[in-house]
Amino acid sequence: MSDFPTKTRVVVIGGGVVGTSSLYHLAKKGWTDCVLLEKNELTAGSTWHAAGNVPTFSTSWAIMNMQRYSTELYAGLANEVDYPMNYHQSGSIRLAHSKERMQEFERAMSMGRYQGIPMEIWTPQEAKARYPFLETHDLEGILYDPTDGDIDPAQLTQALAKGARDMGARILRFTPAVGVTQQDDDSWVVHTEKGDIACEYVVNAAGYYARRVGEWFKPYGGRTVPMMVMSHQYLLTEQIPEVEAWTKEHGSKLPLIRDVDVSYYLRQEKGGYNLGPYEPNCRGHWMSKDDPMPEDFSFQLWQEDIDRIEDIVTDAMERVPLMQTTGVSSVINGPIPYAPDGLPLIGPMPGVKNAFENCVFTFGIAQGGGAGKVLAEWIVDGGTEWDMWAVDPRRYTDYTDQDYCNQKGMEVYGNEYAMHFPHHEWPAARDKKLSPVHDTLLALGASFGAYNGWERVNWFAHPGDDTSHKSTHTWDRSGPWEQRVQEECEAVRDNVGVLDLPGFSRFMLRGCGAAEALRGLVTGGLPKVGRINLVYISDNRGRILTEMSCMRLEEDVFMMITAATAQWHDRDILVNALPADVTVEDMTTSRDTLIVTGPNARRLLSNLTDADLSLGWLTHQSASIAGWPAHLVRVSFAGELGWEVHALNEYMPAIYDAVLDAGAKPFGMYALNSLRLEKGYRAWKGDLSTDYSMLEGGLSRFVKLDKPQNYPGKAAIQTELQAGVKKAFVTLLVDAGAADAPYMSCIWHSDEIVGETTSGGWGYRVNASIALGMVRADLAVPGTKLAVEIFGKKFDAIIQADQPLWDPTNERLRA
Repeated sequence: MSDFPTKTRVVVIGGGVVGTSSLYHLAKKGWTDCVLLEKNELTAGSTWHAAGNVPTFSTSWAIMNMQRYSTELYAGLANEVDYPMNYHQSGSIRLAHSKERMQEFERAMSMGRYQGIPMEIWTPQEAKARYPFLETHDLEGILYDPTDGDIDPAQLTQALAKGARDMGARILRFTPAVGVTQQDDDSWVVHTEKGDIACEYVVNAAGYYARRVGEWFKPYGGRTVPMMVMSHQYLLTEQIPEVEAWTKEHGSKLPLIRDVDVSYYLRQEKGGYNLGPYEPNCRGHWMSKDDPMPEDFSFQLWQEDIDRIEDIVTDAMERVPLMQTTGVSSVINGPIPYAPDGLPLIGPMPGVKNAFENCVFTFGIAQGGGAGKVLAEWIVDGGTEWDMWAVDPRRYTDYTDQDYCNQKGMEVYGNEYAMHFPHHEWPAARDKKLSPVHDTLLALGASFGAYNGWERVNWFAHPGDDTSHKSTHTWDRSGPWEQRVQEECEAVRDNVGVLDLPGFSRFMLRGCGAAEALRGLVTGGLPKVGRINLVYISDNRGRILTEMSCMRLEEDVFMMITAATAQWHDRDILVNALPADVTVEDMTTSRDTLIVTGPNARRLLSNLTDADLSLGWLTHQSASIAGWPAHLVRVSFAGELGWEVHALNEYMPAIYDAVLDAGAKPFGMYALNSLRLEKGYRAWKGDLSTDYSMLEGGLSRFVKLDKPQNYPGKAAIQTELQAGVKKAFVTLLVDAGAADAPYMSCIWHSDEIVGETTSGGWGYRVNASIALGMVRADLAVPGTKLAVEIFGKKFDAIIQADQPLWDPTNERLRA
């Protein structure tokens, strides 16, 4: 074994399409001294039995970017690495049975157009003309994607492997990794059956073995990988003469069909068909001690279970009657890993330095190319070209136990093509984290949503209101919630409201030099003792990494407060950036928060607290409320006079009851979103993301280029300031129809796309549809007339002055 590499830069564990893509893209970026370990032969896991579909469709901007990149890479890969591949870009047609599905298609087509994907909307008649074997009588319409297609997974993997090898990277087959050890300098030793390999970084690309590999990292701060494994079946038919004749006549394959409302795809396979259902009557594997995962499942399948998919097969035969003229040649039933939301885990391993994940891919062939690109950027550049929060492993925290993963995996698989309506909440695996006043909220009519596992109230229903799941199956703003949300907003505007906000991410920073360390991390200044302000952290490109509220308790003691979903993301930022003598204590779960806000908030609280309520905006103080210790912070995300009340969980029920008894009206997250839009307040990973720089985001007032500390991104911000920004953050009033602008709606100027919305909704205080967004810098002038595309239709919009729509001088906020 003299040729065995004992030292390298990166070790990638797993030899499927994602692992080889990771190695290939690391080498493309110049990191050729990297090694991939595979316990068996390449493709031995999910890759070898994958169907090989390569769509671009997604309603996630990040996922569409990643899949689009895959199609572009695969189209030229065979020539680039000199390896033959069967890649057919036959196009696809998605069938819509309802108006709501067509709205989804219009939204996806708009996003695709922005990314350069030439999708089209067809009538059923147009689809019939292009696909004569298709029954279209009951369809609303069709989405056509000419870039869709399929590829041979084994050939793709070998092509990526050859490309990586040709650049100097190493692939060790039949070399199982058996564990890892982290060194004092945070580098790694990866143990294999053939010897140890020292490296700077480790990548878990182990597919459905990812959880097993992930356990090796738990002694170094890791967690159990949130995933489960589904049994996925597809069947292959015998050859069909009519299909063979059509292919011979046209010189290409038939477009792939996706009947998303029934939940299957139907693809030409040689002269027959490949039918892949995602059946509601699904089955998971290796989910309990009674069904343990084998030590090795390489190149293995499960017994077919055709009864499970009988209804979908019958439907497909009616949709394409040619299916009735042939028999089934084989059924493939293999393991597919699922994260709780069906999206992969790509990025830094939570809590572990110099370790990354690129695993748990449900659609690994379609996403593999883009995943390798993203992973290589994470490691080499320290950040990705596109904001990839949608797949960041840190989007999940401590609530993802096995029960949660099992329930959500089954739910996602059984609803693989389901529409994700803005007011719909998926019911599986709920109540993982409850507010200390949860029972009180429930009695008040709360309709809950899950936020980083925490149950927060979206809106409060009255007796007789429709709270069924069916009522939420709409893209429109109107529904049973609309009147209640308006009433909640009006209560905050005219009197006083109270919002229970469990799950605020909180980190206590203590230690000599904590203030100076923070100055070297954030782009702006720090508050004085007794005050609070917003601070921003940028990446090395000057892009918006995160936003935190910084509360200064003592000279070197700070409470950093951030979004619920940012808990592990922001924890890692702080832990990795601050010196060892500054402690970072996560205090998220021990405390709850109330927002008490409205013009009568001072009057209400004055009868409950000994706090000095005359202290100005952006101050904080310890006090007693209803006889219980708490901390009052003079801020309000709703944009009215108000305070945040922070208290230990055990004190909050009594405090909440006292606030209710004093006359506050409870309100929910839907109302808060409306209220913050009217103030132009940004939301994390919507308006605030690494897709935008600090300057593009309109955050220059939070940037101090004259301070001596060389914080991340300072040089990039300075360079951008001199060159000028290309985009600018704006507030738009939209003459919208029944629906408000969703995230990443196209903004038009004449016949040109000039930007995108970052969030949108109805403002009940200003009685208008609002969109926040980014537009070309030269157009970011108040009064400029634009148009916002909402579900395929353009609506007039006007850029507003750079100030809040509601209370533009903040008089109410500072009252």
